[in-house]
Amino acid sequence: MQVTQSALCLCAALSLCSPAQSETFDLVIRHGRMVDGMGNPARFADVAIRNGRVAEIGKNPGPGIHEIDAAGLIVAPGFVDVHTHAEDIRDLPLAENFVRMGVTTLVLGNCGSSIQDVGEFWRWIKTQGVAANIATLIGQGTIRSSIMGGSFMRPPSEGELNRMKAAVGQAMQEGALGLSTGLIYLPGTFATTDELVELAKVAAEHDGIYASHMRDEGPQIFDALRELFTIARQAGIRAHISHIKLSGPRAWGGADRVLAAIEQARADGLDITQDQYAYTASSTGISQLVPSDVREGGREKFLNRIEDAEQKANLVKGMKEKLSQSRREDFSYAVIASYKADPSLNGKTIPEAARSKRGSDSLDDQIELILEIHKNGGASGVFHGMHEDDLRKFLAHPNTMAASDSGVRRFGEGVPHPRGYGNNARILARYVRELKVLRLEEAIRRMTALPATTFRLQDRGVLREGNWADIVVFDAASVQDHATFADPHHYATGIRHVFINGVAVVLNEAHTGAKPGRPVRRGAAD
Repeated sequence: MQVTQSALCLCAALSLCSPAQSETFDLVIRHGRMVDGMGNPARFADVAIRNGRVAEIGKNPGPGIHEIDAAGLIVAPGFVDVHTHAEDIRDLPLAENFVRMGVTTLVLGNCGSSIQDVGEFWRWIKTQGVAANIATLIGQGTIRSSIMGGSFMRPPSEGELNRMKAAVGQAMQEGALGLSTGLIYLPGTFATTDELVELAKVAAEHDGIYASHMRDEGPQIFDALRELFTIARQAGIRAHISHIKLSGPRAWGGADRVLAAIEQARADGLDITQDQYAYTASSTGISQLVPSDVREGGREKFLNRIEDAEQKANLVKGMKEKLSQSRREDFSYAVIASYKADPSLNGKTIPEAARSKRGSDSLDDQIELILEIHKNGGASGVFHGMHEDDLRKFLAHPNTMAASDSGVRRFGEGVPHPRGYGNNARILARYVRELKVLRLEEAIRRMTALPATTFRLQDRGVLREGNWADIVVFDAASVQDHATFADPHHYATGIRHVFINGVAVVLNEAHTGAKPGRPVRRGAAD
């Protein structure tokens, strides 16, 4: 087994035996309760690893060069996070917030934003090394921006559309999992359904998936669902709803109707799935509070619009009307997570920040602060807008996968959403152990086999002989998330050991420094 010097020291601390080099296996995990990822009942079985893959599962396989006693622990496939924004893996290759909550494979490129040169990205991973396995979607917004420049609020010309289709095709040939859209973000918000269908057809030719942050997750969610179903039907593609939710008090209580619409689409022959994070707050840019047509075209156009008295008055009026329509009185549901222009505002709600910077938390001053934040380069935010009852209903649906919607976290920086540190552990602790919304084996299926199968990740997601040895060993009785909205920088606990491609990345709840992650291309075994 390939381990770093620090990993070997931890091995000693764990009393891993190191017998003669004539042993059959690189590693044997003994005495644990194995959950295979398929939803089958847990059973006692030893797992033996050789050359990065699962070599044998059963009772008392031959000895290993290294052995772990997992008595009292769960041995499961490594978790697959199908919705991340971990393009910052280049800067933080250890991905510690992910691997320490059991995530072994990250799917990048969500919400329409991705790395465009997929082939070059794979070469970088192989050369530089990362801790986790990496897969990616190709982002429609990234491609549209590249080919159409700043001209977002118009349809593409025939030539531009053809170039976008060619870019999707190239990414798919290089192993992208499919096409993603972010239809509340620039420039995706200006893409028509017909334009999206044409791009999705290209992904479908390669058995890709269409993953969408839909146009609305609030009162107009059914219109957004109909568009997603239309794209799936006309493009002949599997479709996936990113971070399913109902945002804002006006939309609360509609989970049963949303799930019924999805089930009807499936009954009509469409392949629809969804993912979810286990929190009642979302996270995106504070600039999303500013209408997209006001932000279109870049900073200079934005400044021109807000400097025009009539345009600014209409903007302010529109923001107030939208707030009222969502049954909110102000922007207190929005918290500034990371604002480079003024870090003193990090962790403050918009009214608190307005009071701090402008001496007043009136609605007009809140809007002025939001516009100022956008003018100064924007800020990330946390938005408290969902209801726990809806969350549980979505979570209980058998096709809902666990996904963090997080990037790689730099420990101690900003006040980010806690999901990046705790999502998987929170599901296992709160929704399995405490509330019993899911049984343990089903929760693990949502984190492993279901995402691997849906996103065509070959030889991963199931503990099966011959598959890659992505394995998490954890204590079901004590696994716990500790990150909170007010104090998010805490790693999950109870995730004892994590192996990626047979290499120890976490031992005794400490990162070993190893970087055995591989590019995971659609349908490819390597």
